[in-house]
Amino acid sequence: MGQVLHGSATTTEAIRRAIQNSEESLRALSRRYGINQKTVAKWKKRTSVADLPTGPKDPKSTVLSIEEEAVIVAFRKYTLLPLDDCLYALQPTIPHLTRSSLHRCLQRHGISRLPEVEGDKPAKKKFKRYPIGFFHIDLAEVHTAEGKLYLFVAIDRTSKFAFARLVEKANRVTASDFLVALIEAVPYKIHTVLTDNGIQFRFPPRYADGPTARFIVHMFDKRCRENGIEHRFTKINHQWTSGQVERMNRTIMGHHQALPL
Repeated sequence: MGQVLHGSATTTEAIRRAIQNSEESLRALSRRYGINQKTVAKWKKRTSVADLPTGPKDPKSTVLSIEEEAVIVAFRKYTLLPLDDCLYALQPTIPHLTRSSLHRCLQRHGISRLPEVEGDKPAKKKFKRYPIGFFHIDLAEVHTAEGKLYLFVAIDRTSKFAFARLVEKANRVTASDFLVALIEAVPYKIHTVLTDNGIQFRFPPRYADGPTARFIVHMFDKRCRENGIEHRFTKINHQWTSGQVERMNRTIMGHHQALPL
């Protein structure tokens, strides 16, 4: 079986083993094998004949910050988009991001290969077909060394147009601002949005049928009404009804866009 040696290696595994088992001096072994005495001393001290891993012990990017890497990892895990699609979607948020730096980042975090879409879970009912303009909106947490951020993601059920925005807080104000930004970014009319039942998108259940719901309109719903958008909610404890977003967007292909904070 062939040996895999370091590109600049001057010894083979057999020579290294012979050096470790020899009682000769460093000078004698150096002359015998035509190598530097420091090389002989190095292999004398080691208990293995294999090359040690090269490169930094704690790999990190020289181009991307910790926060930027956290955004990339969260976006990849949340959307499961291919490499080029991730690059296209994240470049407006991270202008200095290149294809190679993105690929290296995904490799460092062990997510450079997309998982198989087929699983052990039973197949769910296919989504009903809707005209273009039906968006799923959801929220994901992004953990960094400084704390926690939030990533809003919207995906058109039909065209697969995707839009994302990173925010420091997840509340009705940031959710409403995200909807406004989404409307401006999408080149066609949005007729329906589907969200979960979080307080960013609707009042808590205890206020759903009370005076609060009758006399006060939630900020997100107000933006929907102002733009002629129907606001729908997923069924509680039925995550698959939130479509490609909640189920990791396994079949997303196409065009998408992301905006910075």
